[in-house]
Amino acid sequence: MNFKSFNLHPHIESGIRDLGYEAPTPIQIQAIPPILKSRDVMGQAQTGTGKTAAFVLPILQRLMDGPRKHVRALIMAPTRELAEQTHEAIRQLGRYTKLKSVTIYGGVNQNPQISKLRSGAEIVVACPGRLIDLMDKGVIDLGRVEVLVLDEADRMFDMGFLPDIRNILKRLPVERQTLLFSATMPDDVRDLAESILRNPVTVKVGDAVPISTVSHAIYPVDQHLKTSLLMKILDCTDMASVLVFTRTKDRATRLAKQMKKSGFLVTSLQGDLPQNKRQEALNGFRSGKYQVLVATDIAARGIDVSQISHVINYDMPDTVDAYTHRIGRTGRATRNGDAFTFVTRPDRAFVWTIENVLGEKLERRILANFDYTIPAPAAGKGSSRSQHSRTRPGSTNDTQQSPPRNTRSSSPVSRPGSGAGRGRRDLSHFPFHAGSPQLKSRRSHSTR
Repeated sequence: MNFKSFNLHPHIESGIRDLGYEAPTPIQIQAIPPILKSRDVMGQAQTGTGKTAAFVLPILQRLMDGPRKHVRALIMAPTRELAEQTHEAIRQLGRYTKLKSVTIYGGVNQNPQISKLRSGAEIVVACPGRLIDLMDKGVIDLGRVEVLVLDEADRMFDMGFLPDIRNILKRLPVERQTLLFSATMPDDVRDLAESILRNPVTVKVGDAVPISTVSHAIYPVDQHLKTSLLMKILDCTDMASVLVFTRTKDRATRLAKQMKKSGFLVTSLQGDLPQNKRQEALNGFRSGKYQVLVATDIAARGIDVSQISHVINYDMPDTVDAYTHRIGRTGRATRNGDAFTFVTRPDRAFVWTIENVLGEKLERRILANFDYTIPAPAAGKGSSRSQHSRTRPGSTNDTQQSPPRNTRSSSPVSRPGSGAGRGRRDLSHFPFHAGSPQLKSRRSHSTR
């Protein structure tokens, strides 16, 4: 099957052809035909499956006919980054259609957004908060919206946007097409879908587990050694582009600063950054200027970089759904990816939960030539950053910055957690090291 089977407008087909798309993905095969028929759709698909194009292409097709210069399609997104990602997909796929898209989100001056709205746009991609602000000011008219898309609905719930979403829904035409997409489908998302979708077509691609092109491994480690272990792994592993997840904004910033002082090409992405800094970080990561991006869950929602080779969970995520979202950032576009997770003693029970969802054991790894026996520093007496610098010959103190380093290397990174090597004694409190089967996650080829 190819995109011609959808009978899209020639201008849209030209945009598809320019992007090099040849065959639609499973979510596109299932979702595009009913959307083209103006059916409501509830879609469940993991990150990296081609979900955005699954709703953008039929929206472009619908808007090719009919009036221009007013808002006919509204796409709701949880974060600024995801809004920009969707806007870029519209721009590329619709480059020959003369249809205009505008992004609406907070954290930036609203005047340029207002100006673009007044100049006429058929598609608005918005985050709920700023959209409500502009609606209250009478700047944007949604009275003629024909299509509503709620993208990554589960994350919008996690971020507390449900009241805003209901507020917006009250101001939209009752007669409209509604599309809801989510990587996971918890009960609250299903309840919303039942209340706003009319006789929807349900589309589901895969289960709510990480995609099969990702290989998983865990590294048991004490909290105070995480930074040293991360840098050591990056030093001796062939990694093209690495996304590191932390639990808090402060930790993302501090970790990136420590890594930069140690010579890594690194930047951070977290919610407190102004929009221009966030965009600079994303653009630098995409272009290869930065090889490592340290991010929080919320900030990373809009990251669309198909070349990410590794995702490293510096901190264990809070839920299996969050694990799914994180891991979905690698193994995209038919590429294989690797996901490493640092596990401390309090994380053990959650590891078993993830394994239960995956239906298999995660490979346990102990890094060769890494000293797991270094005790935690007394308060105010040092940190894992200084421990890492002491282990590297010729390193400088942490007030100096080393020359930028490329983390690619052909040396072996680790061996399975058989208990051999340094740190065996300190890792004995992880019971899964004793006699645990060493099984790697499945790898298989899938569409982009």
